[in-house]
Amino acid sequence: MDAAKPQRLHGRAVEWDELTDFVSAPTAGATLGLVYGRRRQGKTLMLELLAQQTGGFFFGATQQTESQNLADLGRALAEHRGLGSPLAPADWREALTELIRLGRERQLPVIIDEFPYLVATTPALPSYLQQALSPLGEAKQDTRTRLVLCGSALTTMSTLLAAGAPLRGRAVLELVVRPFGYREAAAFWGLTDPDLAFRVNALVGGTPAYLEMSGGAGPRSAADFDRWVRRRIVNPASAMFREGSLLLREDPSIADPTSYAAVLTALSAGKVRRTEIAAELGRPASALAHLLNGLQGIGLVEAVDDALRSKRTVYRITEPVVRLYQLIINRHEAELVAGRAEQVWDRNSDTIASKIYGPHFEDLSRQWCLWHASEQTLGGLASRALPTELPCRDHRAGHELDAVVWETRAGHPGRIIAIGEAKATASPVGVDELTRLDHLRGLLPADAATPAPRLLLFARSGFTPALRRTAATRDDVELVDLDRLYHGS
Repeated sequence: MDAAKPQRLHGRAVEWDELTDFVSAPTAGATLGLVYGRRRQGKTLMLELLAQQTGGFFFGATQQTESQNLADLGRALAEHRGLGSPLAPADWREALTELIRLGRERQLPVIIDEFPYLVATTPALPSYLQQALSPLGEAKQDTRTRLVLCGSALTTMSTLLAAGAPLRGRAVLELVVRPFGYREAAAFWGLTDPDLAFRVNALVGGTPAYLEMSGGAGPRSAADFDRWVRRRIVNPASAMFREGSLLLREDPSIADPTSYAAVLTALSAGKVRRTEIAAELGRPASALAHLLNGLQGIGLVEAVDDALRSKRTVYRITEPVVRLYQLIINRHEAELVAGRAEQVWDRNSDTIASKIYGPHFEDLSRQWCLWHASEQTLGGLASRALPTELPCRDHRAGHELDAVVWETRAGHPGRIIAIGEAKATASPVGVDELTRLDHLRGLLPADAATPAPRLLLFARSGFTPALRRTAATRDDVELVDLDRLYHGS
């Protein structure tokens, strides 16, 4: 079986390896795998290429009745087997038998895309599949089928293997397909200028389909960026215009989009703690649990622990297009529809800088520590990179710290190996920020900060000559500009 990743598939090396390992594993009997993620991440393309490359079977379900999907499946099965007339499975029990038997002669991937559409019209389908995969049944005894169920309804897919669910313990693969990381996204968009790549990523993130939805190309240069945004992102005629709103409404688990959207509005405005969100919505904090859990369940929000203290969780929007929609498009829709995109974009430059570029740059700095920074740079191997707030007696206030990098090794207590500050300002970062970071290091708990952590300064606009000279005299300071963020370790 040819396991080489097709050239047409950008990135996804880890996901492709997981899939090919699953398909080619020498396990006796049929096996089950799940693949899921938000829409427009390229799951279908990846699975179609897998089926094409291995001679496997691929079926994409659609939003229609049970009998219509069964009829479509019968036609697809007949075409795959080279039969002159379509099969006509009477029900899903019979259909599953036909699907699993495809792997009787050889190890074969059998892929069902958009599985949640089938579950919506046949709720017992997971139970039928549980029966079909029974240890002494035909699937386990006489086939080598590698059955892959794929879907974009995250709540439906994730609960297939939940405690008490029929398929609990049946799957040997659970692969979540996420947006590209910021470096992979830059390569996918063909952006070589780090600042341009950063600004595009801050607005549209790493979802592969957004390149096509943005007209098939990013901005040609820094000078072209604002025109590109007005034409391709905040233009009512663009496919991206309402994307930040549609993401919330695509998952069937979101029954009351208005309440969830209100939480996203508060988060976009910088209200990141549960109490702050509750105050913004005029609700008690105890009433937010189902809203926050729902947004986390569909992948639009994540809970970020405090690096040093428990029960100090903050929440952040994970999808940049949602943040852009809440801050700019939703608030100024009437003006944008009236053709005043240039005025809206220019007038909101401060909001874009502080509420979009600032938080996004902080996120990327933590990702760099986890994914790209070397052990030599950090003074160890990063296990976690989280924000915190340090109380300070000298200033009688709390100081926010963008990144506290922990190393956790088996058999050893966790230790802080580095702390970092990220500045997305338009001016270069100077010596004062290093002085502040030195001060913050002195506020760390002594037992977690031995030996002294390294100091990381991240700057979108670079560093002053004075800071570079000072840093060159110290072996505990690392300066990370955009070029290093995108290309260095």
